[in-house]
Amino acid sequence: MHYSIRKIFLCIVYLSTAFLFFQCGKSSKSTEEPVAVSADSFVPNPQVVSEQTIAKLAIGDKAPPFNLPDVDGKFHSLEDYADSEVFVVNFTCNHCPTAQAYEDRYIDLVKEYEGKSVAIIAISSNSPIAVLPEELGYTDLGDYYEEMKIRAVDKGYNFPYLYDGDTHEFSLAYGPTATPHVFVFDKNRKLTYSGRIDASEKPGTGNSEDLRAAIEATLRGEALPAESAQTPAFGCSMKWAWKNEYTIKTNKDWSERPVTIEKLSPSGLADLLKNDTDELLLVNFWATWCGPCIIEYPEFVTIQRMYGERDFQFVSVSMDTPDQADKALKFLKGKESALPNYIMDTNDKYEVIKVVGSDWDGSLPITLLIEPGGKVAYRVPGTIDALKLKKAIVDHPMIGRYY
Repeated sequence: MHYSIRKIFLCIVYLSTAFLFFQCGKSSKSTEEPVAVSADSFVPNPQVVSEQTIAKLAIGDKAPPFNLPDVDGKFHSLEDYADSEVFVVNFTCNHCPTAQAYEDRYIDLVKEYEGKSVAIIAISSNSPIAVLPEELGYTDLGDYYEEMKIRAVDKGYNFPYLYDGDTHEFSLAYGPTATPHVFVFDKNRKLTYSGRIDASEKPGTGNSEDLRAAIEATLRGEALPAESAQTPAFGCSMKWAWKNEYTIKTNKDWSERPVTIEKLSPSGLADLLKNDTDELLLVNFWATWCGPCIIEYPEFVTIQRMYGERDFQFVSVSMDTPDQADKALKFLKGKESALPNYIMDTNDKYEVIKVVGSDWDGSLPITLLIEPGGKVAYRVPGTIDALKLKKAIVDHPMIGRYY
């Protein structure tokens, strides 16, 4: 009898302990489990790949399949557009001036064919790692996936904008030759047109004549004349991921450029700020002891590389004391600042502030975008927003996004 009671008691203790252990384990597990990832999420991974064969679709060829994410991370496939009589795909990108010149026309075309059984999309197939800063002189954005999101919002894209920049897995099957390059397919997804949007690059001089004619003929089930079915696609060359030898060489050449620093007097600064040139002048006042200055400085070197071949020049002005010129130069060399670098030759900071103007409270950093003649077109007290600054530069009438 005593043995049975003892046995029952032990069983109760065991079960209670097991229950508590299970509950604790369950609670612990629930806090440690990773949050479920949405099926629509996408993490880009642009890679250098070996050279691939680039297809060249002929009229009558079937549309190659694809499965690509849009700027919201949702994947799109060719089958998603099966109900449309006509399917149009535009291989384009963010940075190309020609692609930008055609953006508004493409947006208008999409509006025109709403509800008319015409599916219209765009694909960015450039490898973002194959694009140099020197190739971004007509834009504020490169071709990274995150930058595609920005461009889609900035321009109010009314069509899916898909990314194929990791390995060009699907774009290679279509074989675009430039950005932009459009392809039109019929209800059986056979190619009816390949080439330009229209023959007038400059905005306001064309109205998508070639692409519109191809869509209309395809809707009617009519073949385009042979000479009209395939046209040259003028624009920027495709940035395939294996074409990176020039990228490597250019980056190496830049890193080997000499970096120097010169002393600048307050009167010399006054002359500099007058900007007696025919270029936009970007001036950044910084110091080695200024944390925000150090963090943001590489952006200025990139900006110079982007716009340096345009009517533009970046100049750095160190507010370190004159006896710290070697320290400032060491920093500039580490940032590959191969551009005009100055250090003020006076210890009187207030004399420098007086030259810059009453709008400066003396805190660092401060950045000025100055037009010829000395007018400040854009002023940033404190840390820059690199994207806003690039927009201010490229959208200035002296620079612009188009040829």
